[in-house]
Amino acid sequence: MTEIYIDADACPVREEIFKLATRLNLVVHVVSNGSRPIRPPGLPNVRMVTVSEGADIADDWIAERITDADVCVTADIPLAGRCLARGAQALSYNGRRWTGDNIGSALAGREIGRHLREIGMNTGGPAPLTKADRSKFLSELDNVVRLALRKIR
Repeated sequence: MTEIYIDADACPVREEIFKLATRLNLVVHVVSNGSRPIRPPGLPNVRMVTVSEGADIADDWIAERITDADVCVTADIPLAGRCLARGAQALSYNGRRWTGDNIGSALAGREIGRHLREIGMNTGGPAPLTKADRSKFLSELDNVVRLALRKIR
């Protein structure tokens, strides 16, 4: 059965995921370290998972459980890479689908940004999601879920 894993602490598209998962009768794991409490949506297919606080604890929980028939929604590029390595689908909050073809350059760009921040440059943060971003996200989420579902048929 295809399941969706959300790296949830900073996820701005949880409601969109819940709607699609409910329509398709998929289980959603909302994984958080509890630093920012997330209100459960009260849906039978949504499982709230709170892990210990600490670097990469939520990422580890997801990466240890995700299968090649699952989908991970995350802005964390290393986590997306770990999920891809397990054969899963990975999608960012703005609808960018992570693939074997683009994850390497994304990881390299992340390291460059980290280095620039370390030497004192202000690299800014991600832009706020627009209505177009949410629409792109929903379309791509539907696409990656369908790809994942094909793996179990």
